[in-house]
Amino acid sequence: MGVSMAVMEHDTEASLCYEAKGAVLKVLMKSIDGLRDHADYDMVVDPQILEEVFDDVAAFMKRNRIDPESDPIYMEKVKKDSDVKALEPHQRREFTGWVTMDGMPTDLAARVLKEANGDDVVTGWDMYSFDEMNDTCAKCPLSWDKGRGCIGTFGPENSKLPEIAAKAGCPIVTSAVEASLDQRRFSAADATALIEEVAILKEKLPEEGKMMVRRYSGVLDRLEAMASVCVEHGIGFYFL
Repeated sequence: MGVSMAVMEHDTEASLCYEAKGAVLKVLMKSIDGLRDHADYDMVVDPQILEEVFDDVAAFMKRNRIDPESDPIYMEKVKKDSDVKALEPHQRREFTGWVTMDGMPTDLAARVLKEANGDDVVTGWDMYSFDEMNDTCAKCPLSWDKGRGCIGTFGPENSKLPEIAAKAGCPIVTSAVEASLDQRRFSAADATALIEEVAILKEKLPEEGKMMVRRYSGVLDRLEAMASVCVEHGIGFYFL
């Protein structure tokens, strides 16, 4: 598995995605108790109902192109108007676990955001198309990787660069792979130290041979570019 590096773009308004990523639209909750009025749901029908409604269930499945193993039957999958009408009296809500933040009272919104897991949140940024994301990143002052964004490649987990950094007394680069595993976060002050480490490693790398220079010079350039952006905007970075 490869290791990447990124800046903490959420921590500065200079980031062009700052507002979009800060706008929480939906949150996946373990329980929707007290949140049903704001909860997303699908309209469904239980499969056993089909035999009560239709003489030929197989024909219903075929004409609507529904998998016979479906349980429940999602009403949005039912294409034939007459079938929709026949099933409407039997449909029920099946909550997805997602709640919509728009229009939610302040006290409930605070509770939801407190319980939210970062991986189970939809923000305004998630609504961008890939083209919109790419265009935004290309213009962003935090886009340190040649306009491609604020995240870039460090290298494989078996990279020799941390080993070389350890010999040169450069603790941040030494810890890159380990930091990616334990989700360590580095500060803007660490970014200043990282720039110093890169300078040391650029000087020491030729001692490791031409192959190491070819292999890791680009990585050092990316580390320096990332760290420079962090220092400029007073934000931290991390490996992932």
